[in-house]
Amino acid sequence: MRVLLIGSDTSLGLALTAHLQRWGRHELETVSMTSSRWKSERHAKKVVRRSNSDIVIDARIEGAIDSGELITELDTDRCHWLAKSCQRNGGCYLLVSSARVFAGDAGRLYREDDTPDNSETVGQLLARAEELVRSTCPRHLVLRLGPVFSARGVNVLSHMLEQLMAGGQLVLNNQQRGGPIESVDAARVVAGIIDQLSAGAEAWGTYHYCSPDATNCYEFAEVLFACASQFSEFSADAVQLAAADAPEIINRSLHCGRIRNTFAIKQVPWRGFVADAVRDYFYHRQ
Repeated sequence: MRVLLIGSDTSLGLALTAHLQRWGRHELETVSMTSSRWKSERHAKKVVRRSNSDIVIDARIEGAIDSGELITELDTDRCHWLAKSCQRNGGCYLLVSSARVFAGDAGRLYREDDTPDNSETVGQLLARAEELVRSTCPRHLVLRLGPVFSARGVNVLSHMLEQLMAGGQLVLNNQQRGGPIESVDAARVVAGIIDQLSAGAEAWGTYHYCSPDATNCYEFAEVLFACASQFSEFSADAVQLAAADAPEIINRSLHCGRIRNTFAIKQVPWRGFVADAVRDYFYHRQ
């Protein structure tokens, strides 16, 4: 299968590139975040047409959100342009979205058919991007993920480790919960979907994937703290973690039954990836 990956330098994009190149099952062409900041539909259309791809994987918006970058209406317009190009060329379009389409106050796991209800700007823009894709390209998949962390790229792990390295007191929210995903695991999920589409699966629609063991910012930082304490570059005595209670619990954990039942993709706990991710982080700092 010919794969065009948009956002190849995001945390997920880097992991997916490595995964696809290692297994060699598909032809891969990549476009970085900078190169995908098109100003007009014509530019996006040209990239898709020249790639002659069977599937476009769009990791731009998820990567921007997880890195703390603001997204705009132009980002959602680019989703629309890509979806239109895929529809014209007979290809399929996989938009990597985020659990942040939801407000987090449902008191249960969010299902694929739940209506996006996050009133924040990021939630509204994500919902708009998803709806544009659904209405434009029949052969589409929307994959909502929990927060993606990695030793590479800019994400929650790199943000927290930088703060831990700086020392002092780190105050973290213990009321905001979700199911984080290591980038290697997220790449496994996307690659598994591509493999089955290449084998003839016609499973279009919306899917969820996140870690089965929900956590909050404070607990996640505690695990990073324990792993980072093993490295000489990190001084555990210089850091103090503190939990900050928020007015209400926000839980954006996702129900992942549909992706399991359709693609036989099972959830994997995030904690098993942290030690390797922290070790790789300090290795790349050398």
